[in-house]
Amino acid sequence: MSLQTVLSQHHVHLPDPLQSLAQSICQQLDEKLSADDLAVFADDAFANSVLKVCCCSQFVRDSWLRDPRLLTDLVSSGDLLSSNRNDAYRSDLLNNPADSEAALAKQLRQFRRREMVRIAWRDLAGWADLDETLSDLTALAEACIQTALDFFYQQACKRWGTPTLHNGTPFNIVVLGMGKLGAWELNYSSDIDLIFAYAEDGLLTEKKEISYGEFFTRICRSLIKVLDETTVDGFVFRTDVRLRPFGDSGPLIMTFDGMENYYLTQAREWERYAMIKARQVAGDFETGKQLAALIKPFVYRRYLDYGAFEELRSLKFQIMQELKRKDRMDNVKLGPGGIREVEFIGQAFQLIRGGQEHALQQREIQVILGVLDELKLMRADDVANLKFAYRFLRRVENHIQQYQDRQTHDLPQQALVQQILAYSLDFEDWDSFKQELDKVRKSVQAIFDQVFSLSEQDNQQQAARLVWTGVDEEQSLEYLIDQGFTDPQAVYTALQDFKTSHPVKRMTRKGAGVLDRLMPLLIERIPCVENRDVTLTRILQLFEAVAGRNVYLSLLAENPDALTQLITLSSASPWICEFMAEYPILFDELLDPRSLFEPLKKADLRRDLQRELDKVDSGDGEQLMIVLRQFKHQNLLRVAAADIVGVLPVMIVSDYLTWIAEAILEQVLERAWRILTDKHGCPPNTQADKAGGFAIVAFGKFGGIELGYASDLDLVFLYGCADGNAMTNGEKPINSGQFYLRLGQKIRHILDTKMLSGVLYECDLRLRPNGDSGLLVTHIDQYENYLRDQAWTWEHQALVRGRFVTGDLSLKAEYEAIRARILALPRDLGELKQQVREMREKMREHLDSSAAGTFDLKQSKGGIADIEFIVQFGVLAETANNSSLATYTDNVRLLEGLAAHGFIQADDAALLKKAYISYRDYGHHQVLQGESATASDAEFMELRAQVDRIWQTFME
Repeated sequence: MSLQTVLSQHHVHLPDPLQSLAQSICQQLDEKLSADDLAVFADDAFANSVLKVCCCSQFVRDSWLRDPRLLTDLVSSGDLLSSNRNDAYRSDLLNNPADSEAALAKQLRQFRRREMVRIAWRDLAGWADLDETLSDLTALAEACIQTALDFFYQQACKRWGTPTLHNGTPFNIVVLGMGKLGAWELNYSSDIDLIFAYAEDGLLTEKKEISYGEFFTRICRSLIKVLDETTVDGFVFRTDVRLRPFGDSGPLIMTFDGMENYYLTQAREWERYAMIKARQVAGDFETGKQLAALIKPFVYRRYLDYGAFEELRSLKFQIMQELKRKDRMDNVKLGPGGIREVEFIGQAFQLIRGGQEHALQQREIQVILGVLDELKLMRADDVANLKFAYRFLRRVENHIQQYQDRQTHDLPQQALVQQILAYSLDFEDWDSFKQELDKVRKSVQAIFDQVFSLSEQDNQQQAARLVWTGVDEEQSLEYLIDQGFTDPQAVYTALQDFKTSHPVKRMTRKGAGVLDRLMPLLIERIPCVENRDVTLTRILQLFEAVAGRNVYLSLLAENPDALTQLITLSSASPWICEFMAEYPILFDELLDPRSLFEPLKKADLRRDLQRELDKVDSGDGEQLMIVLRQFKHQNLLRVAAADIVGVLPVMIVSDYLTWIAEAILEQVLERAWRILTDKHGCPPNTQADKAGGFAIVAFGKFGGIELGYASDLDLVFLYGCADGNAMTNGEKPINSGQFYLRLGQKIRHILDTKMLSGVLYECDLRLRPNGDSGLLVTHIDQYENYLRDQAWTWEHQALVRGRFVTGDLSLKAEYEAIRARILALPRDLGELKQQVREMREKMREHLDSSAAGTFDLKQSKGGIADIEFIVQFGVLAETANNSSLATYTDNVRLLEGLAAHGFIQADDAALLKKAYISYRDYGHHQVLQGESATASDAEFMELRAQVDRIWQTFME
């Protein structure tokens, strides 16, 4: 009798598209089955199910054809019709122990195939509900794991001895099952996620010395291999161990202490999410209780954990991004309204409330959904919809996988396979099934969106977070393109290189957490500037420089407005980033935009610096120098910030920078005076509380009130006393000349000593009489004699910008009188012109290093130096006739004075003033851009020509 004849006696309705498939199946089985095998069809339940099951599962059909006795054994043993088989898995394997690794591998694979055929048959025949199917699959996996572990443990103990706890009790490893295995919800063709751990470390020395760690690692490797490897008999379970601490880079197995330390100090939030379903599935269940107790506080916090919302939002966003992928639309697990969304809803409530609501500390999602209903955390109808959807989708998932025993969650694309899936789920055709599936998924997605509603701002933040994590390069690049980055690939690469840079990798766990909060904020906010690519690069270099100092990154993470200020400033100036990298304390200045963009005037600078220095012990020279440097850096940043945003014109920028230097010099002189008088006492006619008989004169840019951001200070120290040999009145007296020399040395030491916080100011003292070969400090009487009788013309030129900045006011009057007399000396104009011109030409020859096609703002023809030399020539030529020309030291007011006295035409003076200010403004901003003070040859072409014309008029 043929199989088709036997089956015709059982009225099984098949849809028309499956009729030809059924005939082919009957023909194949007829050719393969013997008369003995056909006897199983005497069981009506089995006979009624054959065509449906074999049509719906190619895997079952092929397994039967490969081993005809397989179904005979399942039916005759009663196992196929039994609903309570999972308790017998372990005993069946124990009754037939393997004597070698090869035999074990074969036994497990054959056993797995037999039981998977049984489970699929019962499911497809409609004999088993979802809970039975999931429970059987989970129990089968556990039995295979435990059997393999027992085998390798016994083999290892025979070879090396038996590990024991400190109390002498033998012990084995603990195997944690993660995901659906841990929750008794394993799907049909699932892999298994495992984590291994052992209670204590130790050393085996009975037969061959080996540590417990190496002993158990070898067992784990063998266990994974025997389960995962594909042989002629197939595989047991695909095994994944990447969820262990440190992932692929971590050890295969860790001690309980190591596990506890990792989860307390280094584990990330998503690992809490994963650990919700962790459960011991094999190994030493006595020590396993201890491990479970260690892990539980990591998963379930004692308070309402709203901090988990941040990570949940991130995970939710990643889910949403995946849903946009076309290859996810037909995925019943990861696609819209899929299984993962149902699980995510339940696990989110577990993470947030599980610490207080013990009923939520369970693993099965169906149980959790019931608890959410009981606790009124979700509406009853939403819970009912999710329960129905979960069971429906899990059946669909299992039937998809039962077709070929493949780990897939995608709906089939071939029409015949679509019909098979629909039929397996008791739908007449594909369209009716698809309508029901779409309805179910739509209801899940609606609830999911309601529970985890994200605002547009949230979406932006999570998109930025996705870019930082680097988990999906394609989506990251799409976001960067949307945000207007010029070269998204380069930006993405820069971020990933930054993340793996040495300074970042060396950060503490706390620091890395701060960076994980800060970087998405930076990525989200940086599109507020035009040059976002280069701005991001500058800030990454800054962050790399300060990576070891978490407090500064924390400041930005906790104060997004400060981060915005940094982005604005970094966009405008790489100098800002370099400056802050060198002096990170300046991060504090970003907190208050009112003070950041409003630099202090001179009186306020004096007051603030006095207040800061009053906190310093008078004898602590190092702290004094630190405070002075911090003060300079803070106020320099304020000027630069105001300059960058256009609040200050160039003339005012130089005023502010000059005021900062003056306020500092005043305090440097006063503090140096106190240090010396405390030790040596005071020179005659002076007081300990006020520097007397000493003056600091500024030259160059400082003297002309034209300081730039990187300017040094050209200084000359003068002193005045009736008798340089007169002694000071302290415990360690020295003569007055020596006292003032030491005062000058102390001032220079405070200014240019290089510390971690940098140099206060580079100090150039070469304009003193006789330059580097002259005395550091000069008596004021000798100073006038030198200027009158020995100084070169270029030294008189320098005196045009010589300005008293701090010290004894009586010396100020003397100095200014000397300056006026020297500037007013009678001079031969022809000789003066020649000397000035020759000096200018020498300067240009030695100092103009600009390349062809570039314009050195200071030294090139028609540049700043030409203007300065015209002014200096005019002052030296005209002061004898107009003493008021000795009043000012800045070039702008000197030009106005020369025009007022008829030395230069008003139009030419105005043009030189315009050129001078334009050059300086450009130069300031070149510094802020980290560039040299040069311009292209085409820049300022007309101005340069006019300056050169005026030079020719006066100097040629």
